[in-house]
Amino acid sequence: MKISILTMCPEMFRDFLSSHVVKRAEKLGAGRVRIYDIRDYAGGSFRHTDDSPFGGGRGLILRMGPVLAAMEAAERDAAEEGQAGQTLRAALVPAGLPYDQKRAHALAACGHLILICGHYEGMDARIYDHVDLRLSIGDYILTGGEIPAMAVADSVLRLLPGILRDGSPEEESFENGLLEYPQYTQPADYEGEKVPEVLLSGNHAKIRAFRLRESLRETLALRPDLLEKRDLTPEEAACLAEIRKEGEDSPEDRPD
Repeated sequence: MKISILTMCPEMFRDFLSSHVVKRAEKLGAGRVRIYDIRDYAGGSFRHTDDSPFGGGRGLILRMGPVLAAMEAAERDAAEEGQAGQTLRAALVPAGLPYDQKRAHALAACGHLILICGHYEGMDARIYDHVDLRLSIGDYILTGGEIPAMAVADSVLRLLPGILRDGSPEEESFENGLLEYPQYTQPADYEGEKVPEVLLSGNHAKIRAFRLRESLRETLALRPDLLEKRDLTPEEAACLAEIRKEGEDSPEDRPD
């Protein structure tokens, strides 16, 4: 697949383009990233890309002309390069749909992904008529859409075939609707801080049960909203009931 990023700040992507996931995707021929400087598609010697909002207000608004011209260039390049598959256009703005792992999988399935980085106080709302969706990586404000674009591109590229070891993505947080279980490595005993014995037992059934239990424990403690959306299996429901009972019986939770 190809990811085209339209931005006012191309210099922010220099290190990103040299990152492991981008380089590996390119090496394997699975995916690649190209940066388009929106200013290159603005007319005039000053490459005017912004202007004051109609109706008054503070700040500047990204003009639609340069953005649409950059988008057309990205689509034209993809066509000339024989990029197969659907083109999907996404604007990265605070007032967008929440970005999650499910959407990452959906984006990874398209042939050409165009990411438009918002900037200034926003972009001309007519631009939204030319995109397929608006995305937000969280309920907070950033200076521009460059950091969200990197996050989206990274999350998509790592899902492409061959980028990660077989089975790795399926075990990560959010892939199955739960947070990932805690992981440990050598040494098994670091100055008295020991790895749970079950992980050293070699008993795969017990290890699987332990990891499921700890995954549920982490999710309950940190992201209980995920459990509200999940249809629990009988095993998960039983584990969760035990975890909640442990919390009720914990000494620090008892009244003095």
